[in-house]
Amino acid sequence: MDFTPTEEQAAARDLAARIFGDLSTPERLTAAGTESDAGLWKELCAAGLVAAVDDIGLLGLVLLLEEQGRTTAQVPFAASCVYGMFAVAAHGSPEQRERLLPGIADGTVVVTGALHGSAPVSSTGPDQSAGSPARSPLTGVAPAVPWLRDATHVLVADERHRLWLVRTSDAARSEPVELTAPWSAGRLTLRETPGEPIGAEDAYADVLATARTAFAGLQAGVCAGSLARAVEHTNVREQFGRPLAAKQGVQLRAADAYMDTEAIRVTAYEAAWRRDEGLPYATHALTAAWWASEAGRRVVHAGQHLHGGAGADLDHPVHRHFLWGRQLDAYLGCGGEVLQELGELIASGEPTVEGEPKVQGEVET
Repeated sequence: MDFTPTEEQAAARDLAARIFGDLSTPERLTAAGTESDAGLWKELCAAGLVAAVDDIGLLGLVLLLEEQGRTTAQVPFAASCVYGMFAVAAHGSPEQRERLLPGIADGTVVVTGALHGSAPVSSTGPDQSAGSPARSPLTGVAPAVPWLRDATHVLVADERHRLWLVRTSDAARSEPVELTAPWSAGRLTLRETPGEPIGAEDAYADVLATARTAFAGLQAGVCAGSLARAVEHTNVREQFGRPLAAKQGVQLRAADAYMDTEAIRVTAYEAAWRRDEGLPYATHALTAAWWASEAGRRVVHAGQHLHGGAGADLDHPVHRHFLWGRQLDAYLGCGGEVLQELGELIASGEPTVEGEPKVQGEVET
């Protein structure tokens, strides 16, 4: 394994860090509320960062999402890259790639996904009236879709784990909902809504694993940002004439949070690197999701705790990291559920690169 960024990945990461650092300020975040920052999104797309993920791979995207997480920037960057750019580039038809990818790259097409925490939609067969036998009417409800209010398209899955791309303008209803984190989320209702298929049946597993890896990388950035604020606060804040950072209890709590953050980061890097190399990575994506869920919750709690009374202030910047960390914890799934799925996948044998099932108990080399 080699997690050293390429020149292109490092350049994209540094550019993302500068844009997020300059534009995702506490003042702008407060002004945005639960809406996205349209100016920041326009700047990211104009800089070519959304388009770049098709070239720098999933590991490159994880590096960019770390920078978003550090500042908790209010843009649908993770969702549109995972459910849009990666899903269409990897599993879309040549016509779909030609039609959709340019818009996703320049930000005029924003895609989100209703795969996590949503019941599968029901596909009732080909929609002959739509004039395209490939389209099918879909029915179902997704109660909390992240970034839905920004999205022009939503990626949904039916009961057979087939992926469908739905235009939000075609939905029967789309209404705003509030999540733990101030994402521009919504409730999506489909009622005989036309959807176009994306990829074969194996596309679902790949997109889901890609999403878990990417959002784990986002969580690594959220945790790193929370810890950085805590370190800064405890070095400045004094008690009885000494900085709080000089106290052993504070040092141990911060050290534990640092180790948890590194565990999230390295497991996300490994899963992303394996996908980019064409290696099986579903179990590694679940491992990254487990660390992001379980350890991420510990880190954002520690970040708030180390701020003392200031951490209880709902307007303090560290509280935003707390909200994002808890939202990502819920989005990726509770630890017990993720571990159960991981165990079942290991027991059944993760497929090889060629798609053939592994022998149970086989050790990878």
